[in-house]
Amino acid sequence: MNAKKSILTLAMLALGACAAAALCGTPRGEAYLGAAAERGRSLAERLESYLASAQENAARKNDEDDDSTLEAALSPEGSMPPFTPPSPTPETGAGVSEKDATPKIIPTTIHGGMVLTNETSYELDLGALVSEGTSVRLGKDEPQVLIIHTHGSEAYASDPTYSDYKPTDTFRTEDVRYSVIRVGDELADCLKKDGVSVIHDRGIYDSPSYTGSYAKSGDMIAKYLQKYPSISVVFDVHRDAIGSGDVVYKTVAESGGEAASQVMLVAGAAENGLYHPNWQENLKFALYLQQKALEKHPTLMRPIALKKGRYNQQLAKGSIILEVGSSGNTLSEALCAVRLFAEAAGPALKALSNG
Repeated sequence: MNAKKSILTLAMLALGACAAAALCGTPRGEAYLGAAAERGRSLAERLESYLASAQENAARKNDEDDDSTLEAALSPEGSMPPFTPPSPTPETGAGVSEKDATPKIIPTTIHGGMVLTNETSYELDLGALVSEGTSVRLGKDEPQVLIIHTHGSEAYASDPTYSDYKPTDTFRTEDVRYSVIRVGDELADCLKKDGVSVIHDRGIYDSPSYTGSYAKSGDMIAKYLQKYPSISVVFDVHRDAIGSGDVVYKTVAESGGEAASQVMLVAGAAENGLYHPNWQENLKFALYLQQKALEKHPTLMRPIALKKGRYNQQLAKGSIILEVGSSGNTLSEALCAVRLFAEAAGPALKALSNG
């Protein structure tokens, strides 16, 4: 039902009612007024339903905007975060034509610590938030943690360790053996070894269409939470993208000799007007994990990113985005990074256990 057409129809009925009022007291006028009133009520109900649906669609659209802006917002073209490249020599595809040339890959370490990249207008006292601590608790019932991938086709640079890897698009693949879903497998295995009960959803929600993937993954998260009320932590595991065109960056963490990417936590504050009353609880959970990870691996974590969207984090106070590596990193480097993260996250989650 078109809203403008409905409003115009209501206006015409009102004019008709005024005309019928002139015939008030006559059977014809009373019949017209009765019919107009009934039709007006019906149209009003339909218009109310239309507006409610439009409001819901607008909310969905805002969440879909998260799809199209998250990757660019984390690493906007022409606006690189401060970095210290350990080597100025880019890794390039040698001996290939310009048409088939791979992007230059430049290593960088983005200095983190207990630092927040705040893209909202909110003024925050990080010290106070850290002191308050997280309200997230893991119960004794299972499962306790859900791992999901809103952008499950995100993948990494060519990796000699995985020679069978064939991207289906630039830094993307639907082969879960080589995508960010493989990183989720590693995280799940590591957490389970620490006694944390995990469900890993290996679905792909950004194919065939990237738009709407947050709505689709959000529906799935809601189903898991309804089926398993014991879930208190949701990790949405992604791969970041830094750079553009013929130059991309790979993040580098010190890991005792093994090549590792860096990791970034992303929290949403829903400054775009969507419902998310407990966003500070999500942020405090991210700060808790950041602190524990830095204690074990000082160069692993990039600054926490606080965004204007919500990224389905309204569904659980322990919900956070985990960006493991960048498009310039290899899958091997991402797997090493998520293992390092899990070394800290596993015990940290167990410490929140009520059971």
